[in-house]
Amino acid sequence: MAKGGLTRWERTLERWESALVSRTHHDEPVELLDALRRECDSRAVVFSESRVVVPNAYEVELDARVHEELVRQTGGDVGEALTDDLARHGERMGYEWVGPLTLRVSPTDRPSGDPYRVNSTPMPHVRADAFPAEG
Repeated sequence: MAKGGLTRWERTLERWESALVSRTHHDEPVELLDALRRECDSRAVVFSESRVVVPNAYEVELDARVHEELVRQTGGDVGEALTDDLARHGERMGYEWVGPLTLRVSPTDRPSGDPYRVNSTPMPHVRADAFPAEG
């Protein structure tokens, strides 16, 4: 942590988050970070007061135009920025991941009317390279 405040990476994430939330698609704000957090929260399983387990493998499909814009804004680190935000959210909430946290971001040309789609799965031994390569 940098003296006197946030690290350069944290400031970059905050700027990126602000840009993402302010981005519009069909006159509605894109709330991808909130959607990821909601996906995590909605899939939480409470085992005890001190143990809440959440899925660890997330897949985010972005409208191709939104994906291109986010890659430009983040310098290509879209997945890393989203993973960092989700990890901080889990830490704040006291969640326990089923296994190593992984997040895959991919563009899609599928006309769904939504700028993004988020899915999660509990995968105890998933590795970041377990997802199929983007094609």
